[in-house]
Amino acid sequence: LRQITPRTPDILFSCPMAIKVPKEILGKANGNANGSGNKNNSGNKAKHENVVAVDEDGGVWKMICWIDSKALFGDVTTHKTSVLPQAETYINRFGPGLILYWFGHAPLELLGMHHGGDVLVVGEVPKVFMLPTGDLAKDGQRIL
Repeated sequence: LRQITPRTPDILFSCPMAIKVPKEILGKANGNANGSGNKNNSGNKAKHENVVAVDEDGGVWKMICWIDSKALFGDVTTHKTSVLPQAETYINRFGPGLILYWFGHAPLELLGMHHGGDVLVVGEVPKVFMLPTGDLAKDGQRIL
């Protein structure tokens, strides 16, 4: 069956969630430190799409619809030639999402965000999620 059906991310949410992206990471949305740019974002400023809220500290809550985990070292070449093309198919079918490199095995400062911020790249599972109601959840429990 896997051979005839399209690949799917490891987690596909039934409704979008949001995760907080620190303001320091937002500046990397146009590409990464080695000069490669975001092919869907040709301007000098990042398009901060999918923002659902902004915190007082400047961090933003970005919507994600899926999470795909990678149990490999996320070098820049593999990330660009294998992981991002796969993520692009998920974006086209499900919307924005998150790539999680297990145990932080990736040079995250070089990978940045891609596709106008539609793909977030992290090295650990987000601690807090924003639910569609605007409530926050941590460890499966709603935070008041």
